[in-house]
Amino acid sequence: MMEDGPGLGRAVAFGLMASAAFPIGVLIGLFWTPPRKIVAAVIAFGAGVLVCALSFELMEEAFETGTTLSTVAGFMLGALIYVVLDQITDRMAAKSSPKREGTEPFQVDEDAPPPKTDEQATVSGIAVLMGTALDGIPENAAIGVGIAAEEGPGLGIVLLGAVFLSNLPGAMSSTIGMKHEGRSATYILTAWGIVALACVASVILGFELLAGMPDAFQSALLALAAGGILAMLSDTMFPDAFRTGGPWVAMSTASGFALAFLLSRYAG
Repeated sequence: MMEDGPGLGRAVAFGLMASAAFPIGVLIGLFWTPPRKIVAAVIAFGAGVLVCALSFELMEEAFETGTTLSTVAGFMLGALIYVVLDQITDRMAAKSSPKREGTEPFQVDEDAPPPKTDEQATVSGIAVLMGTALDGIPENAAIGVGIAAEEGPGLGIVLLGAVFLSNLPGAMSSTIGMKHEGRSATYILTAWGIVALACVASVILGFELLAGMPDAFQSALLALAAGGILAMLSDTMFPDAFRTGGPWVAMSTASGFALAFLLSRYAG
């Protein structure tokens, strides 16, 4: 049963703010196709913020709360869960519309045909939603975990900024791709609305899960979120940003890390 209080209210507010990136990204994708280098810079910046958050906030808090064993075990389990779910998502995507060789992330292949059958289109849509949920839900849950883990707002604020910046380009680029597949604006907005609600719920769930747990479980859950996020960064955000934006996106990543570090030390 959820407890009322300022902590829960802050978790709900942060969840709504982080998930606001989805409708914003969808609207941008529906009406404008931004330059790929700009999208890559945003992705890289968000990745830098996430690296700082998981290194100096989630893992540090996990170690201080529990033991070395619970921290490392939770971290590795989080990475493993992400990799397994990611493989499932990739197989679903491969059944619908495999990416043509030479097509870069966030670049719609104008020569690629739309899905030939309703079944293929459905599988493609589900794959997009699963992939987004796979990235977004653990990150949003980490916001709730971060808020519950400490009295100050620093950890939650850092994760809020990081998750918003990672959600925005994903929603934007996927909307552009779904548009190319022939999806209607109503379908796209409805689908992303469901994802946004799921992510808000995951923030509340993350907050509630941590409350009242034994220290070892709190530690493992914090590290679990960190492991899942790092696996996602390695698998998705870093490769996509580099392939799309080139080596200079490293400066965007460094800027995101530096800003998050300052925010985590001085916020609250």
